[in-house]
Amino acid sequence: MVTNTITTGAERALIENTLDRNREALIATARGLTDGDARRRLVASLTTPISLIKHAAAAERIWFQRFWAGLDEAECDGYSKRDEGTFAVADDESLADVIAEFERASGRSRAIAARFDLDDTKLNPREGVVSMRWTLLAMIEEFARHAGHGDILREQIDQTATL
Repeated sequence: MVTNTITTGAERALIENTLDRNREALIATARGLTDGDARRRLVASLTTPISLIKHAAAAERIWFQRFWAGLDEAECDGYSKRDEGTFAVADDESLADVIAEFERASGRSRAIAARFDLDDTKLNPREGVVSMRWTLLAMIEEFARHAGHGDILREQIDQTATL
């Protein structure tokens, strides 16, 4: 799915469009890699191309399913704790599986977010009172940051492949 860029219009449409484009940018950093390359550890942390997408799927669940929808962990469609487990990719999960998981989580996030106005608020134990607007902007920030990480990893992987 390629989201066309919108540059004018209602605030909500602009925010949601930017979030969707950042979701796509993160996926694009790994698309076309082999499963082996997607799992390559090039930094000391758990950060790999596939783990960035896995982490993003968990972030979707943490913020939209757990926080905004108020679902218990067992009701979520995947890992939803705020810890390093968000980066854990099982040995039997392919890059295609993880991308599909992120896309499903993103779709569910869109549906949950649509039930709230941008100015609706909830108390978050870590952040204090947050609005839906803040949450959407925080996700834009999160996915843009991780797309940047993914770009760097992809550059390293592609550079290694050409040597």
